[in-house]
Amino acid sequence: MIGQTLSHYRILEKIGAGGMGVVYRAHDERLDRDVALKVLPPGTLADEAARKRFRKEALTLSRLNHPNIETVHDFDTQEGVDFLVMEHIVGVTLDKKLAGGGLPEKEISRLGVQLAEGLAAAHQQGIVHRDLKPSNLLITEDGRLKILDFGIAKLLHPISETAATASLTEAQQPVAGTLPYMPPEQLLGEKVDVRSDIWSAGAVLYEMAAGRQAFREQVTAKLIDAILHQVPAPPRSVNAKASPELERIILKCLEKDPEDRYQSARELSVDLRRVGAPSTISRVSRQSALAQRWPLTASAALVAVLAVLLGFNVGGWRSQLLRGAGVGRIESLAVLPLQNLSGDPGQEYFADGMTEELTAEVAQLSTLRVISRTSVMQYKAGKKPLPQIARELNVDAVVEGSVQRSGDRVRIIAQLIYAPTDRHLWARTYERDLHDVLALQDEVAQAIAREVGGRLNPQQQVHVAAARRVNPEAYESYLRGRSYLSSGTISDLQKSIDYFNQAIKLDPDYAPSYAALAGAYYFLGFFNVLSPNVAFGKMKEAALRALERDDTVSGGHDALGLVKLHYEWDWDGAEKEFKRALELNPNDADTRHDYAHFLMAMGRLDESVAESNRAVELDPVDSDLAACLCWHRYAARQYPEAIVQALKTIQLEPEEDWTHIILGWNYEQVSKFDEAIQEFQTALKLSGGGEFALAALGHAFAASGRKQQAHEVLAKLKEQSQHGYVSAFDMAIIYTGLGDKEKAFQWLQKAVEERSSFLIYSRWEPRLDPLRSDPRFPAVLHRIGLPT
Repeated sequence: MIGQTLSHYRILEKIGAGGMGVVYRAHDERLDRDVALKVLPPGTLADEAARKRFRKEALTLSRLNHPNIETVHDFDTQEGVDFLVMEHIVGVTLDKKLAGGGLPEKEISRLGVQLAEGLAAAHQQGIVHRDLKPSNLLITEDGRLKILDFGIAKLLHPISETAATASLTEAQQPVAGTLPYMPPEQLLGEKVDVRSDIWSAGAVLYEMAAGRQAFREQVTAKLIDAILHQVPAPPRSVNAKASPELERIILKCLEKDPEDRYQSARELSVDLRRVGAPSTISRVSRQSALAQRWPLTASAALVAVLAVLLGFNVGGWRSQLLRGAGVGRIESLAVLPLQNLSGDPGQEYFADGMTEELTAEVAQLSTLRVISRTSVMQYKAGKKPLPQIARELNVDAVVEGSVQRSGDRVRIIAQLIYAPTDRHLWARTYERDLHDVLALQDEVAQAIAREVGGRLNPQQQVHVAAARRVNPEAYESYLRGRSYLSSGTISDLQKSIDYFNQAIKLDPDYAPSYAALAGAYYFLGFFNVLSPNVAFGKMKEAALRALERDDTVSGGHDALGLVKLHYEWDWDGAEKEFKRALELNPNDADTRHDYAHFLMAMGRLDESVAESNRAVELDPVDSDLAACLCWHRYAARQYPEAIVQALKTIQLEPEEDWTHIILGWNYEQVSKFDEAIQEFQTALKLSGGGEFALAALGHAFAASGRKQQAHEVLAKLKEQSQHGYVSAFDMAIIYTGLGDKEKAFQWLQKAVEERSSFLIYSRWEPRLDPLRSDPRFPAVLHRIGLPT
């Protein structure tokens, strides 16, 4: 076929062949690039139905986008020839690299981690390889491992109950194909899942470590029997240089029962990474063993002292030495989502909650910029390499690891990695009873502080010293509540309140449960789901109870500041609480965002934009924070800049109703009423018919002269007020747009009486401009306590 053209692919040379087809290097004439073109064996797809199924599966494969997986570009048929188009990669396959024997352990760890991370990314999408072997693993010229033919085995040879029979019909034949890498369940025709790929990965790792296959029988029947029933020789019996830890990892992968293997590729990745970066404890222990084996001469004593200094970073020695070894100063950090190694998908909330709590602990380091949880959760699937993640988050280092809960025991494995070079600086395992989970989090945070040369602020040092035990059931309810609070939907906010109340009932002295409960009521009050006196009343009660139990809980001070801002109109008290919260946790993006709201209400708009920018720096992918930055520009009447920024934010997160509302407000001020109405209608649909978006739409109708439609919105809001809370401030805004000043002021007076949450922004709100020349307007500002 060399020289022929299939579709717009001109075939240049043959580069491989196997049971799944012949592979050619071809040139994509349309995109001017080389590709790998796999021509499927004739008759593979018997009819159009099979071809349609294959095309659908190939589309699924094309969505796999990971640096350790060969990308599928296209599938097509021409003149009876079916072919797949894939990424063309220059390099050498692992089987050729292993022809000269095994690999050094450091390289096994490096390549093994990449193999596991590629598998993890595919498994996250529900795709199992089914044919993992050294010839399907390619090492690029720059040392990166690429998994080839992902999922193709399933497309060409679906697993069935006859698989074992098909293998055994050739029982006396010499071994061929991929049998040595086939897990027991696949040989028996049983269900194949992600753990089957773990077994095959173990077989590959064994060969990398030992320089030979785990099962070496040369007759098919004997090989099948060995895979099903025999334990492979320990890798260290073949290669004495292999470490006990690597041997343990490999043999765990090769367990006969899938339940006894690693339950996820991510779990395997964590252990392989630790092989390449021994823990601090391991290094100190080895030095201690040396000191006991030989007389403690002056040199040996020096070695032992240096080991302790490095292990515990006394005086920042390790940080200084590492900087001398090509590790720059660490001034910013992100805690990546901890992997759930509990073997129970229902425990994801626990792993996510532990990530959030650990981030909060580390965020209290006074010398570091720590990225907020919202931004790091996008990397939960683990598809991107660490240096790329660090660039996107603009951080110097990352903490990654896992959490495993078994009964009332919790284990955290944490690693600190210098991101620009992907260099592992420190790794350690912590295990505690769930009663002591708070002390465990503090211990990890302190270790990170020592490692990067940072220090906990004085309040946090006191907090660490006084870390208390917690009721495990209460803490579990608290974490479940946090997971619902993070989603932001109204129904989930109600669920979060239920869980926080349950946590409080089980452990009335755990302050963070009260602070989180206050946060849930804030959103219900701010977006007019509950009336201000109900929402902010409950919010104040919860915040005060949190601070009575622990005055160092920054969330309690932030919540109290919001109450003083939106409900009590105590401006000095609000600023005092926000500043206290930031003193306790300078890296809390939400607190900086809330403080920016205070500055905006006070008319300190330059300060407001600056504080909002700081919040976005701490949480760069949170669409709510980005949208609020547009809102601050709206307040400063920088409408063109706000529109550009809002459009960019919507491109990143089109389903966020708040951004569409803010964009609509800005469109109104530049007289683009049709565009504004469209944005409000989109927000109304996304919010499920929320009052907040409906009121914004009503004002746009009124301001654009569509009075009948504005009155229809007013009627709908009045009807809604019979069943729930409707903000009087929103009603005043619509009547202002209609030019009905009498009713606008009537509703403004009612808004003052009920203390509507948005009333504090009256000093600059552009939609109230038609009322400013009326002497009644300064009187309204005076009642609120705002300068006129």
